Amino acid sequence: MSKLVVCLTGMPGAGKSTIVSKLKEGGYETFSLGDGVRAEAKRLNLEPTGENLGKLMLNLREKNGPGAIAKLLKNSIENSTHEIIIIDGIRSIHEINVLKETGNVKLLAVNASADTRFNFLRERKRSDDPLTREKFEERDNREIGVGLEEIIGLADESIENNNVTIEEMVKSAIKIFQKWIE
Repeated sequence: MSKLVVCLTGMPGAGKSTIVSKLKEGGYETFSLGDGVRAEAKRLNLEPTGENLGKLMLNLREKNGPGAIAKLLKNSIENSTHEIIIIDGIRSIHEINVLKETGNVKLLAVNASADTRFNFLRERKRSDDPLTREKFEERDNREIGVGLEEIIGLADESIENNNVTIEEMVKSAIKIFQKWIE
């Protein structure tokens, strides 16, 4: 049986990482495309600011093709013994095409309103999170520029993260995975 590679996509702050961290606690194997970029930044001794990570992501894509970020994870996925792999942070069809070489790929979009996302990112305080509405919109536009809106539209299924608890959101995601396995 080939691996089920579940790819999560959605705008920054929609709840992808929250779902992934809960799934990881539940024993699922998870990988994040953002972690791949952050690891590359560390290797290059770049400070992990939003601006630096954004530029690095674009540079890697320019140098190694539009699926470059997914290529950073390919060996880890192929060497995994898990039947279900969760990938956080898919931004383009090119990344999906790279991941299709590792197993049966399904795409799950996580949707949330701009206000929900901005408030979450402000509270999360990761080094690359925007602190102003202007930086938030800049980041959204950069993500849309690499194909994020298109990939959200191609999702096999989607879940909403407006006025739901984390537990409800995770349950919705797991229900979808189970349907995909059958």
